[in-house]
Amino acid sequence: MALSLDQENYFSEQASRDYMSVSQFKEFAGTTEHLSCEETAWLQLNRIIPKQEGDALLIGSFVDAYYEGTLDEFKSNHPEIISSQGPTKGMLKKDFIGADSIIQRLEKDALFSQYMSGQKQLIMTAVIFGCEWKVKMDAFHPQDKIVDLKVMKDMLPIWSGKRKVDFVHYWGYDIQGAIYQKVVEIVTGYRLPFYLCVATKQATTDFEIIQISQAHLDEALDFVAQNLPRVLQIKNDILTPSRCGICSHCIETKKLENPIQLDDIMPRRFIKEPENEGLELMDE
Repeated sequence: MALSLDQENYFSEQASRDYMSVSQFKEFAGTTEHLSCEETAWLQLNRIIPKQEGDALLIGSFVDAYYEGTLDEFKSNHPEIISSQGPTKGMLKKDFIGADSIIQRLEKDALFSQYMSGQKQLIMTAVIFGCEWKVKMDAFHPQDKIVDLKVMKDMLPIWSGKRKVDFVHYWGYDIQGAIYQKVVEIVTGYRLPFYLCVATKQATTDFEIIQISQAHLDEALDFVAQNLPRVLQIKNDILTPSRCGICSHCIETKKLENPIQLDDIMPRRFIKEPENEGLELMDE
């Protein structure tokens, strides 16, 4: 029987074992525009290697905590965001002063604030394609809409292969919207539109409310249906995970066996892996 989820155990190892989440799925299957590494995902799931986390994710979580009403608790749980020496001792570090500025800018916009109201961090579970999924919504408006907050480096297109694509498809936020919508529909009977409330970390904060169309959500759900069987087989140790050859783990553990040919370079190397431009914000 699957673990009964609450705010305390939602991100626990047992919850990751018992449920599929959007972030876990993307770690194994990638997105329509962004490769993943199955071996890295499997090693992280099994706590063999740690997940890579840094200030970029914490900045997004800082803003998220504000809208949850848990910012003081967040600061207490993350002393690393407070300067411990010099003239700024006891004050927020520079990057998190920037996060505070983002919040102040967003608070001035009535529509953004309205979309970010609603039920905060609401947990729901449902079976989709024979698999138990968990979701945790930033702002749920019953019978009206589902809203998720994203704090980004910017909203510019991102290199994927030899072309640029929008950040929504690159980071798989369409997949997130599709799963959130489907879980809510199964639980409540209502198919609700999905919106991203996006803010940037630029010197002057830019922000938008973006609706992901139903056509894009349907395409994303098809992507999940096609890739979920393999993800589950790897997760359950039925299949051996493959290596992507380009992530940090693969590079750290690579061993040369033979020279490669010039024609082999492009398939392995042409995909641009930018820095952590999109922040997942624990988006399941």
